[in-house]
This record gives sequence, C-alpha cells and structure tokens, in this order.
Amino acid sequence: MHRRLYGRSALFDVEPAGLVPRLVGLRPYELHAERPEHPTGPPLLVLAGGRGLGKSAVLAEIRDAYTEPPRGGEARRRTPIALIDCEDEQFARPPHEESPESWSPVWQALLVLAEQLTEPVRAAGQLAFPRLTAGLVAVRASDWSGRSDSDRIRRELVRILLLNERGSRFTLAGRWAAKVAAKVIAAASGQGPFVAATVEATLEALSEGFTSHKEQKPATWYRGYPNAGGNAKRGLLLLAGNFRAGGTSREHAERWLVRALLADLAEAYAGLGSRLRRLGRPVVLLDNAHGGPGPGLLDAVLRDRADGFADQLVCVATVRGTGHPALRGAVRRELPEVARASGWEPGATPSSRALLVPLPPLSPDDTLHMVGAICDDIEFPPRLPHAVHRLTGGNPLGIVLLAAAARQHPDRAASPVRLLTAQIKVSEDQADDGRPAYTELLHRLVPADRLDELTVLAAAHDHDSAVALAHARLPEDFGSSGVRSLRARLTEEGLGAGGGHFVGDPFIRTLLLLRLHHRNADHAKWRETHETMTGHYAQDDIGHARYRLHHELALGDTGGAVAHLRDTFPVLGTRDWLGTLRFLATAPYFHAHDAEGRDAGDPDLRTAVALGRMDAVQEPPEGVDRALHLRIRRLLHAVWQVSDPLVLPDPRVCGRLEFELLQLSDLRPAGGALLFAASRSWPGDALAGRPLRIPTGEGDGEA
Repeated sequence: MHRRLYGRSALFDVEPAGLVPRLVGLRPYELHAERPEHPTGPPLLVLAGGRGLGKSAVLAEIRDAYTEPPRGGEARRRTPIALIDCEDEQFARPPHEESPESWSPVWQALLVLAEQLTEPVRAAGQLAFPRLTAGLVAVRASDWSGRSDSDRIRRELVRILLLNERGSRFTLAGRWAAKVAAKVIAAASGQGPFVAATVEATLEALSEGFTSHKEQKPATWYRGYPNAGGNAKRGLLLLAGNFRAGGTSREHAERWLVRALLADLAEAYAGLGSRLRRLGRPVVLLDNAHGGPGPGLLDAVLRDRADGFADQLVCVATVRGTGHPALRGAVRRELPEVARASGWEPGATPSSRALLVPLPPLSPDDTLHMVGAICDDIEFPPRLPHAVHRLTGGNPLGIVLLAAAARQHPDRAASPVRLLTAQIKVSEDQADDGRPAYTELLHRLVPADRLDELTVLAAAHDHDSAVALAHARLPEDFGSSGVRSLRARLTEEGLGAGGGHFVGDPFIRTLLLLRLHHRNADHAKWRETHETMTGHYAQDDIGHARYRLHHELALGDTGGAVAHLRDTFPVLGTRDWLGTLRFLATAPYFHAHDAEGRDAGDPDLRTAVALGRMDAVQEPPEGVDRALHLRIRRLLHAVWQVSDPLVLPDPRVCGRLEFELLQLSDLRPAGGALLFAASRSWPGDALAGRPLRIPTGEGDGEA
C-alpha cells in the first residue's frame, strides 16, 4: 500500500489492484506479479493539474514503490524504472557552449533515462542499450571533431558507452567502456572524416563485444534508417546529419533515438528466459513533461505507437493544466473512474494513445488525516483541518505547508492568517528561520517571473479591469498585451479567470492579495490598487456597482455596500440579490488601519457588527428603514466573516446569519422560500468549510 499519499488510492491500491500496478504488472512495494492491463501495449498515462496538486509526489511514490531499500549496498529496483524532471537545469542548455548542433534536451533526457534503467534489478539481468548507444555517439561525434580536449571527449564517450556495459556498474564499471572509448578515439584520430570513423569504430566495438546473434543484432539496426540502403553506418551518419540540421529534421532524428531506446527494451524482454526472469514492465516517469524534453518525448512515443510500433514501456508523465496541445485527442478519465479499469481504447490519432487523468484536490477527510499525521506530536484546534481545507481548497502542497506551520508554531494554529504569515522551515536541517508560509507557497504555486504582476492583478476581475490596473500600477511595457499573455499562461496552468476574478483559484488569489497587503509597511500598494479599481468601476450602472463596492469593502468602507444591498432588496430578484451579497463578501478583509496606513490595533470588527454589538453607534441615513438597514448591515458582516478563508468561521456568527436570513424571508413573500433555504444551508456550508451555495429549485423570487 502507498505510504505517504492521500486521496490517490485509485492509483496505488493493491486489493483490488489500482491503475499503476495494473499497468506495471507488479504490486507496489512487493515482488509479486499482477496481471497487466492492456497486454498488447499500455497507454501513455498523463497526470494533469495545476501546481501543488501532488503530481511530482505521485511519480516519486511510483519510483519508491518499485525500489527496494538498500541492504548493505546499493538499492535494487523491482523493475527497471527511471524518473526525470523535464524542467531540470541539465535539460535547459548544452553542457558546453560550443555544442548546440549535436545536443538537444531530448538527447540529454534519453541518456539520463537509459542510465537509470541500467541500474540493478532484483533477480534479473542488467539492461543494455546498444541501439541507443550507437545513436547517441553518432550525434555527439560531430562536436568532438577537431577538439583538442581528448579527456573531455573520453569522459563523454565513456558515459554513453556505459549504457551498454555488461556486469556490475559498481565493481567492473567502465573497463569495457574505457577500452572501447580508447579504440574509438584512436580510430577517429586518423586522416579520415572524424564522424564516420567514430561511427564505424563504435559499431565494430558493439559487435565485437558480444557473440550471440541477439546481441549482435542491435549494432545493425540502423540499416533500416530511411535512405540508408541497408547500411548501418550510413544510417547512423544520416541520423547525425538530420540531427545537426535542426527543425523537423532533428525531430525526425530524435524520434529514431526514442525508438532505439524502446527497441532495446523490447529486446531485453523478448524470449522465454527474459519473461521468466523479469516481473513487471519497465517504467519511465516524466515530471513536468510540458517543458524541456517532455513534448518531444511524448510526441515520439505517441506517434510511434500510432504508426504500429508496439512496446511494453509504462510511461507516466505529468503536465500542468489539462489543455496540452499534443493531448487534445487523449482519452480522458477522472481519477475514481480508473480505480478498477482504465476504460482506455486507442483511436486513430497519436494523442488517443494517451490516457489523461486530472488529479483532483483532496477531500476534507484527506485533509483531516494529513494534518493529523503532520501535527501528530502537538495539540491543535479541532477545527484546524476544516479551516485548512477551506483555505486551500484541498491543494496538497497548501495543506502540507500550513500543517507544518501549525506544528512549528502551535500558538498560531487557531488563526489561518497567522499561520500564513509565520516563518516556516521546509526542511529540518535548514539553517535560517525560513520565510513566511505564504511566500513559500507563492514561490511554488505561481510562475516566479510574473509574481509581482500577479500580486497586483489578483485584485482584477476581467480583462478590462486588469488592463486598467496594468496601466496604473505596472511598468509601461506590460500593458494590454502583457495581460493577455499572462491570462493565457494562467489558463494553460489551470489558473484562469473564474468566479468574477482574474485569478480564478481562490487559494492562490488569497495568497497574492495577502502578499499585496504586506508589500509595504504603510500598506500603500494595497490602497492604491483598490482605489484604482473603485475608480475603474465608478459608473453608476448596476453591472459595475458590485465590483466597485467589493473594492470599497477591501478598503474598509462598508457604507456603500450596505446601502446597495438595502436599496436593491425589495426590487432585485432574490437569487441575484443573494449572489451579490455572496460576491461582496468575498472582499479581502484586514484589520483597521489609521489614515497613514499604520495598524490601528483594533480587532476584527465583523463579529461585533454581525452580532449587533455595534448597532447603538450606527446611525442609518435619514429617510431609510432603520430596522432593515441594521439587519442588512449585520447580515453583510456575518457573511463576510464566515466567508473569509483567513479566519475560522464563528459559530455565533453562523447562528446570527441564519436568524437574519429568516427575518428577511418574511419581508419578501416572492423570494421567501429562497431566503429560507439559504438560512438553512449557509451556516452549515460555512462551518463545514464549503463555499456558500445558493439553493436551487426555490425559484428566483422576482419582485
């Protein structure tokens, strides 16, 4: 059974088997075969979702599930398995500035993946990659031509040749490879063309080192390269030339290199002896496959499978968002749907060979268990897990870091906002005191190169308001095009606009607005940003009023919102009126400040207002119904308090919320049923950490 993950049992269950053991054909954490699903060839599994949803954690769990703990030596795999992060620095640029024509992220990724796949596997022979070895050497040979640094060439060549090393990598490691490298360099140092001599020497070495027909066959595999005329050396030279040409020619060459790796794996698993020794399929894990070598690797595997090149590799990739262009035709399944059977059947297009499974947020129960596991050695408020789930929306990274903050600062555990502003250490051996939890979260959850712009634009609602903010509060070169580009990027990552906000994810928007509030000691940026928004929505039409009032509330001015809700209550449809009330109450709230922006020292006044303790000092405007005015004011503050993700909902305020809605239901016969239903559901929603839902099936309550 999986040991660290929550809410992912559909992937890792043992009895009955979850998706991963069914694809791999091996139970996690056991050397016990499982009947593989899709025996003719598995789908390329793509786990999709925004940042922080645990995609990388799932891949790490798969790797650990098929790796035995070290016992007096190196760890052994239960099946060949490799994991790379496609956004890792090693895939960003060539190791040497002078070698861009003979290097690519896909070339580097294939080398690293094959190195991991050759690591020891329990009760099975070590894998070798002769086809891939020959292809990688041919591509790199053009960079070695004319170089005087023979030591560097030898190191690079030995590293590639080790993919074909037989025997233990930890005892006789490199003897054969070093010997072959010396021969290759000597042969290539003659008077003939360097690349051709290197390729010929490599092919000869790969053939001489083995005696069986099965092991000699890979060295001649490149006879089938287009226009090779049945000549393996010519095929490799054409491959290297296509790679150096760049563009679509390089993509073609990279596809052949990927095909070489898959052919080597197929060779290792062919025959009765291999099937008896090897349990499970080989596994390749590609984290952040939307970047670096990821798209090239995915495209090569999907296109080859669609073209009839069958293989048994289990490839699991992660991507941000669910709209990756190369996956538009992928078979999509929700996570619970794949718990017992994937339901995948390939179609005619390459992308149909992929199975796309979005990772959902964690449930309240998962959050409860995760917080309890992290905070197992401290006492924490019983409602903390619900508050954490309400704030994070079930984002696993958010849950982990907030629980860590509670564990490190138990005195702050009763206040989500105090947990977010607490300094946290993300590792036990961290030397400094860390940084605020909200800063750590934003560092991991949003694009780092656009954090400052997003901090401001989090206050916007749509394109026009974001452009207004950009013109007023961001550098001149950002403008409308910058807003469009950033919005497209957010949409690609699953963070697009929604719910009347430019940043649709409530958790990330809350973190960004908290950062905006804390950017200056006098909170000047906070005030300037919201004042820009009130000016943008200064028109009197009802469509703009709710947005202007939202920002007035953020600035601490409640008068306009109370008046609007009071005056529209008799005339606006009840469903629309409740929707406006709920939207206004999503305004961020921070405690009072004086005229210069300094902390005034006043506590959160919303609870006092909601409970009627401030009625005596509130004088309604002349000519309005005093009782209705005060009731609307108490209701707004009640909804504002229980909707705020940065504080725990006060049960007393929830009770008052129910009472005020009940009283209002008597004043609107046409909409009374809807107000009554809201009075029953909203307090429960708030206490359970759910968004306030407007009841359905009660009519619109039009006046």
